[in-house]
Amino acid sequence: MTRIIVAICLTLSAAASGADAADYPVRPLRLVVGFDEGGPTDIPARFVAEKLGDRLGQRVIVENEHKLGAVGLLATDVLSQARDGYNLLLCTHDEAISAAIYEDRAAWALPTGFTVFRLAEFAPISLIAKYSYGVALSSSVPAHDVASFVDYAKGHPGDINYTLVGAGSTQVVLWRQLEKLAGIPIMKQTPFPYGPRAVQELVAGRVDVYVGPSPDVIPHDDSGEVRLIAVTSPARLPAAPRVPTLREAGIEYVRYGWLGICAGRGTPQPVIDRLNREIVAVVATAEYRTMIENTGSIAISSSPDELGQVIRETLEDAAATVREFQQDP
Repeated sequence: MTRIIVAICLTLSAAASGADAADYPVRPLRLVVGFDEGGPTDIPARFVAEKLGDRLGQRVIVENEHKLGAVGLLATDVLSQARDGYNLLLCTHDEAISAAIYEDRAAWALPTGFTVFRLAEFAPISLIAKYSYGVALSSSVPAHDVASFVDYAKGHPGDINYTLVGAGSTQVVLWRQLEKLAGIPIMKQTPFPYGPRAVQELVAGRVDVYVGPSPDVIPHDDSGEVRLIAVTSPARLPAAPRVPTLREAGIEYVRYGWLGICAGRGTPQPVIDRLNREIVAVVATAEYRTMIENTGSIAISSSPDELGQVIRETLEDAAATVREFQQDP
């Protein structure tokens, strides 16, 4: 009798869950973006949110939860909310890289209340974009290509500083990898709380070099405010065709940043599947692709499993570099 009752309960529970998924969504959704409003990360997120809302028949409200110095980490608070498909996160490579960097919480003296999340809490839905990075120099640096910059850096050990977003961020990993491949002496770090401030300091000549997302740095290269000497894509970008790749400069280094949409682990699979179908359809539109490609990015969607693999690969790549520089004297 007990087994029969349990079986009935499980059947009713599954039926209720299926009904809820079939009715989804019945109220507005929110998409948490861990970066400033109006930036190169926020713009595609808002486009996808608006079009996704149209397809779902419910508004998708974008909430910018950037906090100075947090490198987008605190946006993952959304994962502690109800895992029902109404709380979504713009997940990025930053979360995966930060998970590797901040694994040793004590080493970074993280403040009280600073959330160190687990990537296992993510329920990936789909990629929405990829972008390369650009190596940008201040106009005060007497170098006009990768070779002359490497020579200058080797001849001025300890004199060059690079800017990064937060004390532990994507740029830490990127620069350590580039320093090793190019044989450049370890440079000084100058952290700033958010990307636009880092670019401003580069333009002003108060920092020497910045490896930033291509949508961030290409406009400043076009205006002549900074000097973009290379990109990390495998081929030149249509948005900056005169800028060579690092491969062309003899440095075998290809890296992408990426943007995706995630929910919290435990979100019903039918809801994940529905969101994936609609997001994939939005990313496939000519309007979205044109907007993305004009910034030097690539419009790309994926299955949930494919995004999960991208997250794992990003973490593994960053973790290997973090282990190396944590062993530096």
